[in-house]
Amino acid sequence: MNPLAAELNERLREKAPFIHRILSQKGKESYFPKSGILSQSMQAKGTGINATIGIAVEDDLSPVHFRSLDRHIRLDPKQVYPYAGCSGLPELRETWKHMQRKKNPDLKHKATSLPVVTCALSHGLSIVSMLFLDPGDTVIIPDLYWGNYNMLIRERLDANFDIYPFYRNGAMNTSGLRDRLMNTETGKKVIVMNFPNNPAGYTPTKKEMRELVHILKEAAEKGNDLIVFIDDAYFGLVYEADVDIQSPFAYIAGLHENILAVKIDGATKEDYVWGFRTGFLTYGGKGLDAEVYDILEKKTAGGIRSSISSSPHLSQSLLLEVYRDPDYAAEKTQKYELLKSRYEKVKSVLAANGERYREYFTPLPFNSGYFMCVALSPDVDGEAVRRILIEKYSTGVIFIHGVIRLAYSAIAKEKIEALFENLYRACGEQRREKREK
Repeated sequence: MNPLAAELNERLREKAPFIHRILSQKGKESYFPKSGILSQSMQAKGTGINATIGIAVEDDLSPVHFRSLDRHIRLDPKQVYPYAGCSGLPELRETWKHMQRKKNPDLKHKATSLPVVTCALSHGLSIVSMLFLDPGDTVIIPDLYWGNYNMLIRERLDANFDIYPFYRNGAMNTSGLRDRLMNTETGKKVIVMNFPNNPAGYTPTKKEMRELVHILKEAAEKGNDLIVFIDDAYFGLVYEADVDIQSPFAYIAGLHENILAVKIDGATKEDYVWGFRTGFLTYGGKGLDAEVYDILEKKTAGGIRSSISSSPHLSQSLLLEVYRDPDYAAEKTQKYELLKSRYEKVKSVLAANGERYREYFTPLPFNSGYFMCVALSPDVDGEAVRRILIEKYSTGVIFIHGVIRLAYSAIAKEKIEALFENLYRACGEQRREKREK
């Protein structure tokens, strides 16, 4: 083990033995170099002759770049072309932390880490999984989950999934999570929470959120060490009054000394910049101080350094400009209202045609995000329906986890009724074809 990693681990053992216990072997081995090229380059910053930095500069010390790009990128070249640093631009990290607290008032008096910039949420999930999961570890997750978790967690790290039903009796199945936490052997337990859920498009109500928080606290009090990965990809897109508008992170970050909450979020979907690939990792735990958070940030930066080196500078600079723009809040509200209007159109179409549609499919509960799902009747083949929709109705849907996912976020409001009618007709055709065979 590198001496720097060993030093970080020893500090954790003294300051936060819980954190030391829950780190994976790779997490224990992770560190950020304070000697070598990076540190020597930092020490040489500002020197008159700097032969350390690994970029090319013009004679006036501006970054070498194609001048033709200046016609398309209206930023100072220093905001675009150099490396942004393994942890991201300091000003963007501070800005995002301020925004997190504004959007989650319950964080006001809770100490959390400074967010570390990742190359969007997939990369963030990959890093935290590496830090906290060993091969053979088990992750508790509902049966409706984002498909890329399989590659990021199951296949890449050889971890196992302990799957429970997301819904029970037409509501969120909080008791399913409780069973997995309380009716199993006490020890390290990793939980994934994703709200609004992809693919379900569901966020807990205020009552359900209180239940989830109580379950986690109960499990920690029983003696479990809990790590909660909170995938907040679609954070903020909540459309009903009884749904909790805060991230679970706001409640879990200071809940119990044996719970570490990891917020995985970003501008990707919150601010509609999918291709910018800008995400953040933030840690929160009861009793953790600035030194412990600094260690977690260093181990995270080490994971970034050893995988992609750093996230794109241009994306981070552009986001900083947007967050400073006086029109940002109004534009964000406008785009939220656009998605909410599509959500409401889906609701109205289902309300008007629910009895007829029930012959072939039934909508699962949804209240937020980009998506909703329908459960098909037992005699309807979802994969066959998906193909019929493409071939005969020029309509694309996703068939996953035994349900059909519909991304109304990507459909103009005037086409939403046609989407459901096409689905209804395709289901009828598939059933008839099946009977004829």
